[in-house]
Amino acid sequence: MDISFLKKLGLKTNNHGTSTGLESTTSGKYLTSYSPVDGALIGKVSKTSRAEYDHVIDQAQAAFQNWRMVPAPKRGEIVRQYGEALRKHKDALGSLVSYEMGKSLQEGFGEVQEMIDICDFAVGLSRQLYGLTIPSERPRHRMFEQWHPLGIVGVISAFNFPVAVWSWNAMLAMVCGDVVVWKASEKSPLCSVACVNIFRDVLRANDVPEGVVSIINGDYRVGEFMTKDKRVALVSATGSTRMGKVVAATVAERLGRSLLELGGNNAIIITPNADMKLVLTGAVFGAVGTCGQRCTSTRRLIIHEDIYELVKKNLVSAYQQLRIGNPLDENMHVGPLIDQDAVKMYQDAIAAAKAEGAHFAVEGGVLEGKGYESGCYVKPCIAEAENTFAIVQHETFAPILYLIKYKTIAEAIALQNGVPQGLSSAIMTNNMREAEAFLSPEGSDCGIANVNIGTSGAEIGGAFGGEKETGGGRESGSDAWKVYMRRQTNTINYSVDLPLAQGIKFDF
Repeated sequence: MDISFLKKLGLKTNNHGTSTGLESTTSGKYLTSYSPVDGALIGKVSKTSRAEYDHVIDQAQAAFQNWRMVPAPKRGEIVRQYGEALRKHKDALGSLVSYEMGKSLQEGFGEVQEMIDICDFAVGLSRQLYGLTIPSERPRHRMFEQWHPLGIVGVISAFNFPVAVWSWNAMLAMVCGDVVVWKASEKSPLCSVACVNIFRDVLRANDVPEGVVSIINGDYRVGEFMTKDKRVALVSATGSTRMGKVVAATVAERLGRSLLELGGNNAIIITPNADMKLVLTGAVFGAVGTCGQRCTSTRRLIIHEDIYELVKKNLVSAYQQLRIGNPLDENMHVGPLIDQDAVKMYQDAIAAAKAEGAHFAVEGGVLEGKGYESGCYVKPCIAEAENTFAIVQHETFAPILYLIKYKTIAEAIALQNGVPQGLSSAIMTNNMREAEAFLSPEGSDCGIANVNIGTSGAEIGGAFGGEKETGGGRESGSDAWKVYMRRQTNTINYSVDLPLAQGIKFDF
């Protein structure tokens, strides 16, 4: 397979596929990246030792002293240049995302486009970090609020979006005046090295200290360096609910800040008033896109009993047409799962669903033979189930779709909300009352609620995140920037007296 895109991204490889990454290594230990596409060794990235971690944090602290005083629009200019660099490297970086993670090539390109889009958003934001002017009850006093940088922002990202989610955090944090230390997933380490390689070229060209953007490599233990470190003002963590609970507790113990974007168990409600063409596209892409490994992947279809059989028939027909194979081949719909552990999780979930009484309208299984040598290719499957099944209540990062019946719209919304997670949700209907009920305070309890589009896919202009066990954090658009800054309320007295608030008298 042609992997010349590695050299275009500045990844130093030899015949053994070794890349030491950006930092010198004293640990002598490496993360090994194998592609789920063909099982080949892509590269090795040096693990960060404790001494190296402390060195990275020292550099970041030193860089922050200067970076926070750079005017925000000037910081935005650095981010703008990074966006331009990403445009030049879009094909190569998108190909690496597809090859190292396993998502389709179009999704790989789309993920890099998300990076470019958030750079554009952040550039505009750099001139809009607005505070408020607040009326004072005291004469000749001016009260206002302003926002200041936090300091070091630690970003822990997951393998399924190995570049985009970091950029959501990093681009906003940097225009806010923070510096960023990135702990990427150990399952996709080369993507992080490539992203920071590109960024450091921009920093050097502008005489900006490299400590503004850093990476650390390793497993959860390296992540613990950050979560326990009082020098890291904010930890933004994307991953499983289990991981998020550990991060939240650890950071809270030192009274630090955390931003959590965790698991989803997303449903589409399909009403008798739905446009079936929209239903099919939204449901199938939501369920099988990225091989079901998005936090916004569609896990459940809640279907009105009058159209249940029709929807099931259409879905079964669509699944029979899915092309599963090398994601760098743009004719393929579905690529592999990330690794063998994910395959086992997929198989265990199918077994659990059958044990609870689920009936499979489309059977699953692991694909074998030519083109599937990595052992990571599986069949997207469809199961008829109950919302109360333990396995349905659990998020499985794999292309397993559960079909559930409902009678009334109130019942459908209750089923949608009846899981521990609260990330993304959708309703397919042309009935205004149904749509408005779904979006009302008694409707979806998720952070994202859509009408006539699926659960998967989000534009950077809106704040991204969810409620309940999804963690409550918000990233990307809207006013998500505020989490990366500290609010300060200021009062200036320009009178010759010192009146006290609330009319308090203190004479002596």
